[in-house]
Amino acid sequence: MGTNRGASAVRTGIGADGPERFADDAIYERLHPYYAEVCALSELRKKRGIGVPLRSGMGGHSLLYLNGVRVDRREAYPTLVLCEPGGEPGRHCVGISVNSHYRNANWVAAEGRDFIWRGALGPGESLTHASYERTQRLAKAQGVLDGIEFQGHLFRDKPPGMSERDYMYEISIASDYAVRFGRNVYRARVPLDRNRMAVIVDFLNGLNAPYRGGELVFRWDALNNNCSHVGHNALAAAGIWAPWPTGQFFAIAAFRFPVPKNEFVDIVLRTNDLRIDDARAMFDDELARRALLETGALPTAPAALAIAEQAIRENEVYETDRLRLIFYANPFWGHYRRHFDRILGEPRYSDLGTNLRHFAQIYERATERRSSARGRQARSDAEAQFCMHYDRYIEREAARVNDLLSRLDRTPEIAEAVS
Repeated sequence: MGTNRGASAVRTGIGADGPERFADDAIYERLHPYYAEVCALSELRKKRGIGVPLRSGMGGHSLLYLNGVRVDRREAYPTLVLCEPGGEPGRHCVGISVNSHYRNANWVAAEGRDFIWRGALGPGESLTHASYERTQRLAKAQGVLDGIEFQGHLFRDKPPGMSERDYMYEISIASDYAVRFGRNVYRARVPLDRNRMAVIVDFLNGLNAPYRGGELVFRWDALNNNCSHVGHNALAAAGIWAPWPTGQFFAIAAFRFPVPKNEFVDIVLRTNDLRIDDARAMFDDELARRALLETGALPTAPAALAIAEQAIRENEVYETDRLRLIFYANPFWGHYRRHFDRILGEPRYSDLGTNLRHFAQIYERATERRSSARGRQARSDAEAQFCMHYDRYIEREAARVNDLLSRLDRTPEIAEAVS
């Protein structure tokens, strides 16, 4: 941690919870009202004898969180709407979940930061049978599953006397909404501008369109169309990384497919560790080059942060000890574990002030390198053209990160938190 006043107060922090956690989000949203989070959720283990029995695999689940976006509930079907700049976009958010349950949708959406993570629980409140039921009532009132049909075979396990609607909400809780009721959560936050968020909204609405109209029936597939494919490809549409193909031949897909914990690590590294101080390296990276030329931004940028939060510990409904979430990688020489430990251990990945100062140094170094490279012959006209865009980008981002640091120092909540 650095010495900047805001460093400890605005840590998006590993294990943070309660009112301070929510206050930190509010501070961040003033600086970046539009952002996405790729969220890796651990396995789910419901205690025996509590409602419908549910246990998930140790591969976990994935959620895509979007800030600056809301659901148009007038449609009676999950349809996303981008918030206007004058409509306080930072106050609106959705959690996009993909599940094998659905028949006429690729994804569903819950709204509200607190509700997505903690359901109807207040800060510090334990999960009881009563608060569990209260959260399901709130989900129904919100209309999380309005217009959604489930696969018919699922209702074979419905308890006698329970309505189909109640059963749908019962087996969706802690996966599609109130996810921290029974799961640990690892969130990789990606700041975006309004234009790139608009691309994501259009992409997601387009994914649901053929299922809504009945042209197709949704079929979840672990290798070719799982919960991680949607979040990955939504960010790919915004120029963050390459899309992940769906519908590949089984023998090919089985060797490499997206899983939640891998995706968490990959997106944190993609948005923090590209060599953006090296213009030639960025030109040689085809995806980074295209992102800068087409969206005006590089994937690695300030304020992309990692957040880790535990399942609700005081819990009458779910088991929360030793929740598993595996990597899809070789356990002996795979690199994911090493990267994961570094992400959770280095403050620049999780603390906003430290992160911004880190990028201020990167942009200073990039400026110095470009100054020393003046007059060096570009390898092509395309590289020369790219470098012009790159120089303007670095100059703009250096000014922006210094402005963010200044605004962070002036934020009243931070002054109060450290006084």
